[in-house]
Amino acid sequence: MKDRKEYIIRKAMELYATKGYQNVSITDLQFALDIGRGTIYYYFKDQDELFLKCMERYFIEPKQRALNNVPEDAGIDKMIDSIEEYLHSLEEALLTFDNKAINTSNVNGLMFSAYSKFPALHRKAQRLALKELELWRKAIYTDQRAGLVRDDIDREEVALMFTHVKNTFDPGLGQTQMDFSLLQKTYSELHHLLKK
Repeated sequence: MKDRKEYIIRKAMELYATKGYQNVSITDLQFALDIGRGTIYYYFKDQDELFLKCMERYFIEPKQRALNNVPEDAGIDKMIDSIEEYLHSLEEALLTFDNKAINTSNVNGLMFSAYSKFPALHRKAQRLALKELELWRKAIYTDQRAGLVRDDIDREEVALMFTHVKNTFDPGLGQTQMDFSLLQKTYSELHHLLKK
């Protein structure tokens, strides 16, 4: 039973990422999933609920898990590890799709359209973004107290820089896939600049 529901979520997410939410009908889902309409409605009240579950599963829950796993006394290194873990979980999820043409560009566009259609989902994402920012502040402060980074930096500004690092690697400028090795290098360089 649970496997069937997970299958529906994965295949629906793949279809949404390929065609966009607005271009997917229940009939499209039935055809892609090779199941009847009644089976979809058995697990989900309507297409909006299915779409929201896809967004939760692929965007909200992985980030929430990563941020919840950040230790209370985490410094910058542990914070970098947590964010990279979250981004790699997204990359791994993309690899489970049958359609290998789906990339971070597809899913980022889908995510932003979801936020505009579902304000409650956007609010959840905003709360996670604020939590991430707060965790960066605490990590910087932890490293300052330990004498690992300079005392003369503005924690707020540096926390914002760390938060925005991954945003600059979202697709654009001809990229379709996030370059994780470059992302790691940028985190490392920024961290290096802060050290005493």
